[in-house]
Amino acid sequence: MSVSTYFDTMDYGPAPESDKDARAWLASHEASFGHFIAGRFTQPKADLDDIDPASGKLLAHLSQGSAADVDAAVQAAQAALPGWQALGGHGRARHLYALARTVQRHARLLAVLETLDNGKPLRESRDVDVPLVARHFYHYAGWAQLQESEFPDHVPVGVVGQIVPWNFPLLMLAWKIAPALALGNTVVLKPAENTSLTALLFAELAQQAGLPAGVLNIVTGDGATGAAVVAHPGIQKIAFTGSTEVGRLIREQTAGSGKSLTLELGGKSPFIVFEDADIDAAIEGVVDAIWFNQGQVCCAGSRLLVQEGIHDLFIARLKTRMQKLKVGAPLDKCSDMGALISPVQLERVRSLVEQGVREGAQCHQVVLDTPPGGCFYPPTLLTGVHPAATVASEEIFGPVLVAMSFRTPDEAVQLANNSRYGLAASIWSETIGLALGVAPQLKAGVVWINSTNQFDAAVGFGGVRESGYGREGGREGCYEYLKPRRQQAGSLRQPSARRAIRADADSPLQGGAIDRTAKLYIGGKQVRPDGEVSMACHSTQGERLEDVGLGNRKDIRNAVAAAVKAGGWTSASPHRRAQGLYYIAENLSARTEEFARRIASTTGVTADEARAEVDASIKRLFTYGAWADKFEGAVHQPPMRGVALAMPEAIGVVGVVCPEEKPLLALISLVAPLIAMGNRVVVVPSEQAPLVATDLYQVLDTSDLPAGVINIVTGKSAELLPVLAEHDEVEALWVRGPAEFSATAERLSTGNLKRCFVDHGYVTDWHDAAQGEGAQYLRQATHIKNVWIPYGE
Repeated sequence: MSVSTYFDTMDYGPAPESDKDARAWLASHEASFGHFIAGRFTQPKADLDDIDPASGKLLAHLSQGSAADVDAAVQAAQAALPGWQALGGHGRARHLYALARTVQRHARLLAVLETLDNGKPLRESRDVDVPLVARHFYHYAGWAQLQESEFPDHVPVGVVGQIVPWNFPLLMLAWKIAPALALGNTVVLKPAENTSLTALLFAELAQQAGLPAGVLNIVTGDGATGAAVVAHPGIQKIAFTGSTEVGRLIREQTAGSGKSLTLELGGKSPFIVFEDADIDAAIEGVVDAIWFNQGQVCCAGSRLLVQEGIHDLFIARLKTRMQKLKVGAPLDKCSDMGALISPVQLERVRSLVEQGVREGAQCHQVVLDTPPGGCFYPPTLLTGVHPAATVASEEIFGPVLVAMSFRTPDEAVQLANNSRYGLAASIWSETIGLALGVAPQLKAGVVWINSTNQFDAAVGFGGVRESGYGREGGREGCYEYLKPRRQQAGSLRQPSARRAIRADADSPLQGGAIDRTAKLYIGGKQVRPDGEVSMACHSTQGERLEDVGLGNRKDIRNAVAAAVKAGGWTSASPHRRAQGLYYIAENLSARTEEFARRIASTTGVTADEARAEVDASIKRLFTYGAWADKFEGAVHQPPMRGVALAMPEAIGVVGVVCPEEKPLLALISLVAPLIAMGNRVVVVPSEQAPLVATDLYQVLDTSDLPAGVINIVTGKSAELLPVLAEHDEVEALWVRGPAEFSATAERLSTGNLKRCFVDHGYVTDWHDAAQGEGAQYLRQATHIKNVWIPYGE
């Protein structure tokens, strides 16, 4: 071809990157790998084949990790833990700095090996993944240095089990092990069975960089190995990135174990384009959102929502741009897309696209000219997609974009939130006020404005709904690998003794008093229980005091419905929420003696102790009234022309199960931080002393609190807890009580993957501010939404 032809076509010839060094490294291990445990490789077993997805050829043999292998890795991590923590923050910072420099020195080898193993274009491995890996180690070296001053009331969780996926093998490794190691934990990591090579190379490089033996351990294998990691009793935390289905299994398997859990799961992220958007810029954004890494990205912008006024023009231009995408050999630096990870994934993508067409979508694809033997799939656009179609709701995890139109911003929000996922979203508009107005309405943990797929170690990343919970990155990510210094400082609860009932205690007219049955408190009203059934309340001396309503499943449903309707509380100003808490404290203060008598009669404490509990409850209400407009977010400055706003947001409707001890103070300590942050609550009060809670009804009625913000259902805690845990409109659970309550909450909350804040049966000293109040409760009452905002031309 002539030079003029090249200028006319703008075609580029191949520019392959040499894989000589990567092949040499594989050969140095005879392309066969064992696990990396206690600072050395174990004897290879050649149980699994690691295949190059772009050619279908064998790269290496891997070992299948057994329960014994996992146990050996955990023992190595446990042995290394005291010495690693004894180094202190500065000592660990030096090691993380060395790891960052090591990554930079071996950047080309890591990038090529990642591309060979994963099938993604070299440009992405070289220009995105590996630089971000180094960035994470640099960033968390800083947090290690600052740990003693910034987290003085927290300690490391211990040995951490981490399971990473195949779409970003090396980057996900860095996301997880950098904060874990920086903050004094040791790690057992299981990479994906398809893509373990860069993890093994990193372990070797870490050893060469002087990382102490046992601090980082790599066990390869399939799902059975991951299950062994999850189940091991010597692991205090599990951090998992992967599918929602596996995330549910992990939640169920760890229920009641006391293990901390971070889940970063699937997504079906909306890409919203308003009619005033820069169309050309937005189209390039689409390319980055869905065809980056062949669409094998959990936060891929796979649902395109375009405003009607520009819909047809946008789709036409997008089709034109698609024709310019080059799908080919991943090591070719001119390739825009490489290969999917495996034949199984290729078939899944094909099947879902075919189903989408059967359900009425129109399919537009790019014609491919790719090397033989690889798992290549063309960039695909499905238009005319109904919001209820399978391809609009299921995560395809491939280079497939589904397009829909909308008329108004409200409709765009409804369509965007019409998903069980909530990981990320992208908004394109030249009107910054419009974009910033839509961002808080989206059910997503990350929102990019006029940008997409932005990541940085300083900015938290994570989802809501069935996209999981917990955050990775930044300060938020640090807390995932720490626990409060005084956590579980108390003793385990003993089973509550049944109160002895006097023989005449069941007389409804005992002492000549008029029989009274306290009702439930739902939607700002006192209502009879659905079953028209009550239960008696007795003093510690066995005297019958009064009856309360015996709530059931339908009462919980009614209370949740009332809480859902009270969504205006979430959008109320922090000042308004603070005033509500102050009013409750004011009205409770006016009835101090009445509540003190009630506490004394129902719990058997002295009058002075009861009065102290009321005073502590009033003080706690003031504390959270003070925090309501002061628990604020942060402005991150990632390495871009822009900022990222870390915004604490209310979770939504939260179920609360109170313990038997301190019936007033415990209830206030659990409810106040939740409503201070804008949540609405359904509360199951102390079962033995529910009258303390029912006496609050009049306090709430006179405290200018909107109906439905606080709902109280009295009854049997063990019967009402499962109803709250299984209700899909309850978005989090706070449970205090016997250890089996915590296990029940965690096991039954998997339907919509609720966040659970439980005590695993340990008694809280509610009078101790270090245990009963503070930032830990406020963090649990919120999740952080990071909104990325670029600026400049």
